[in-house]
Amino acid sequence: MSWKNVLVGWVCACAWIGAQAQASPDATVQRVALATSAKRPLSAADAAGPNLRETALPLLAGDLNERVVRVPVDGTGNITLETTIFKPDGPGPFPLVVFNHGKIAGDPGAQSRSRPLAFAREFVRRGYVVVAPNREGFANSDGTYRQEGCNVEKNGIMQADDVAATIAYMSQQPYVDASRIVVAGTSHGGLATIAYGMRAAPGVRGLINFSGGLRQDACSGWQNNLTHAFESYGEHVQLPSLWLYGDNDSIWTPELTARMYAAYTDQGASATMVDVGRYKNDAHRLVVDRDSVSLWWPSVEAFLNRIHMPTRTEYRVEAPAVPPASGYAAVDAIEAVPYLDAAGRAAYRKFLRQFPSRAFAVARSGAWSWAEGGDDPISVALSNCSKENHGEACRLYAVDDSVVWNEGTRTASSSGDDQANRVDRADEPGEAPNHASLASR
Repeated sequence: MSWKNVLVGWVCACAWIGAQAQASPDATVQRVALATSAKRPLSAADAAGPNLRETALPLLAGDLNERVVRVPVDGTGNITLETTIFKPDGPGPFPLVVFNHGKIAGDPGAQSRSRPLAFAREFVRRGYVVVAPNREGFANSDGTYRQEGCNVEKNGIMQADDVAATIAYMSQQPYVDASRIVVAGTSHGGLATIAYGMRAAPGVRGLINFSGGLRQDACSGWQNNLTHAFESYGEHVQLPSLWLYGDNDSIWTPELTARMYAAYTDQGASATMVDVGRYKNDAHRLVVDRDSVSLWWPSVEAFLNRIHMPTRTEYRVEAPAVPPASGYAAVDAIEAVPYLDAAGRAAYRKFLRQFPSRAFAVARSGAWSWAEGGDDPISVALSNCSKENHGEACRLYAVDDSVVWNEGTRTASSSGDDQANRVDRADEPGEAPNHASLASR
């Protein structure tokens, strides 16, 4: 990725800053790791090392106290947004981070409820409340999606109305510290996040843009429309923002991303661009995967420290159990997988071409399912397999690069006939650009 008149490359991060302060332009592009620590007094546990301090922290349930509420869009309450809230234990008040979802092709109402678990976990364990609204017309929210034709600028502004409604609602909750708010979003939600910055509430300290924008292939000159939208937003946004984009994003080219960023910062807006490099088969899925956290969190942490937001870990979070390798077979011994017919073995070959994290589940009936990426592919594979198995339970066969199946005592090898069925992992595209991959039967 090349840039004119700026530092070559970027990094991985997110943005925040002091409440509605007039910020000087900070248009930088980085590919180096940001500092990740701020000076603070050390506790005895800190001094003894991070592992000791971590084990001394209170344990938070793996569901992050998840609950779904209806957020009113206006005073009438006639239109409400299906909204997911994750929060720490205790009464608070806690700082708040808003997560704005993207848009997949097709009917917005067919999208699933926004549940950014991997994103939320990193913030909740550091004492934040995370709220993820589904905007109007998406999932089970009321209203209709406001397309605004080919006018991307207006589209983002209309989406930002729902962000504003969510923040107004959450600011009234006793467990929320309304003076410490950050707004984040991915893809279409990143566009909405930056648009919201033009009229942010007083307690909002910064904006995080994960691969933000809106692609409208049916609109002539959609790239120019998108660039103009960011240019217009840059004239008015006072808050600092941090933009995370990757080199192998399936939606935006590096050249278009450079144009959007330049158009925004040329208006005097304060922003830092960060390149996460290449991520799996598509950097556009960055915030979907638990695997990606190590790529973006260090820079996010540094940015939070910079604007005096908390980054100290306050909770341990229960993690899903991963069964140990059983030694039943080599993971690429396709003929060793029980119960599968020819179609199932073809599916297992495809599973072997996926990136870890991944899981394959199977049932005695021949039903199977695999899942890759996301927050918990084990649960997804088991759940989808059970659906295909008429509600009956399935069992895991493989997780990542290990076979975990342990039925009987037979040990299968990858020699002989199985050798011909072995599959080398291929760096091929997944099922969809914005989502973890999965398949079932």
